[in-house]
Amino acid sequence: MDRCIVLVDAGYLLGAAATLLTGDAARSRLSVDHAGLIQQIRDRAQTETGQPLLRIYWFDGAPDRVPQPEHRRLRVMPRVTVRLGLLTRVDGRFQQKGVDAQMHAQLMELARHKAASDIALITGDGDLLPGVMAAKEHGVAMHLWAVQAADGAYNQSEDLVAEADERHLLDRAWLTRAITAAEPASAGVPAQPAPAPEPSEPSGAPQVSLSAPDRPPTPGDLARSASSAALRWSSDTGWVDPDEGIPLLETLSTPQQVWGDREQDLVVSGEPQEVGRTFAARWAERLPPGQAADFLARLDRAHPRIPRSLDSELLRYAARFGTIGDEALDISDDHRVQLRAGFWTGIEQSAGALAAQTS
Repeated sequence: MDRCIVLVDAGYLLGAAATLLTGDAARSRLSVDHAGLIQQIRDRAQTETGQPLLRIYWFDGAPDRVPQPEHRRLRVMPRVTVRLGLLTRVDGRFQQKGVDAQMHAQLMELARHKAASDIALITGDGDLLPGVMAAKEHGVAMHLWAVQAADGAYNQSEDLVAEADERHLLDRAWLTRAITAAEPASAGVPAQPAPAPEPSEPSGAPQVSLSAPDRPPTPGDLARSASSAALRWSSDTGWVDPDEGIPLLETLSTPQQVWGDREQDLVVSGEPQEVGRTFAARWAERLPPGQAADFLARLDRAHPRIPRSLDSELLRYAARFGTIGDEALDISDDHRVQLRAGFWTGIEQSAGALAAQTS
């Protein structure tokens, strides 16, 4: 049937939105216009698939599966079906149970009966991977929607991301049309912990924070700003100036570009020189057009040293590839040499391309 369906993991959608907007995954920190949010999902699904919407399935957890006020509001909205799993308390924090199983069963049933030509998933749970694979075998086009991550990296299973036919980002601007940070709770009244999404498969990638001056710093921001002797030492002997006015790739990139980079990284071989070239090419192509030549010239004058902050970012990027290093930046000296050689190759290629354009 030429129509679309959306399956929403509310724990993922609202938990990730809370992390992005408040720095904490507690959903109680959010104010949600559910009617507005459902309308946004409806409009986006129809726009991106080009098909009319059949239904939105809203999966969430509730104590003893008893509908909460928000669930009662949602289930009377047109073309919205609410499915509830259990909400249990584990180590002092609420956690959904059975939601992923319900989503998997619903996805399989819809695909088997060819209820829709396109199905969009708003989830990060890798447990849905078999269901996505099976749905594709039944001829369904699978769309995966990701909430913009607070730290700029994935908040979804990488295998799930790789398996989807289409991938789309729900960025801060889209989210805040219906979801905002709630007013602070009254003094002395602690905020009620919110249900956390069921754990998904680890992506194996360390988290790298985006610069976001309009929100409080997250623990990842603070961790990245901490001094590290290993990172202060750059690509040549001796200490280098911390910044030298050179912008970082993360500050040059939009959320959509960050998301696209993570998709492209799935096909990067992980060979150190290729990783270095990839990083350099992205950095150079995102420089402000009127300043690109100046920044590239300043970088060339520093050769063979890479400015400390940029070198640190290169190492963090390389650590995403398990064949090179790990989250602790345990990268061998040989791999570091190859990474930096690849970086300089990428810079030379970018500078040459820029010179050819301006000549």
